Amino acid sequence: MADWKKLAKDLILADGYIEEKETEIIRKELLADGVINKSEAEFLVDLRNSAPRAVAKFHAFVFEVVKKAILADGDISATEAAWLQKFIFADGKVDDAEKAFLKDLKASAKKTSPEFDALVTKYAS
Repeated sequence: MADWKKLAKDLILADGYIEEKETEIIRKELLADGVINKSEAEFLVDLRNSAPRAVAKFHAFVFEVVKKAILADGDISATEAAWLQKFIFADGKVDDAEKAFLKDLKASAKKTSPEFDALVTKYAS
């Protein structure tokens, strides 16, 4: 059986750049049923981390998906904070969009763990 994630990733990254048209196709297909499951979210994060370059619209879509997943219950746990740190620091640096994302998560959460608060203080203050 073919590995659809590997195939899609190879096709999308063939030219080393995730363009606006590719972003629209990804968005349309992943949101076709109105819900993004864990496997699809992990695919998006892996794609983002693997892409040498991508349009801002793609990064915004990934942040949107991650935010919905993290804030599904309104709280950001220690486990989610650890996952977010890996997500944010995947390329070895924290850029301005990632800092803004952390601040947005903090402002949107009903409750945050001390681990998440430390992450925000360390990377987004």
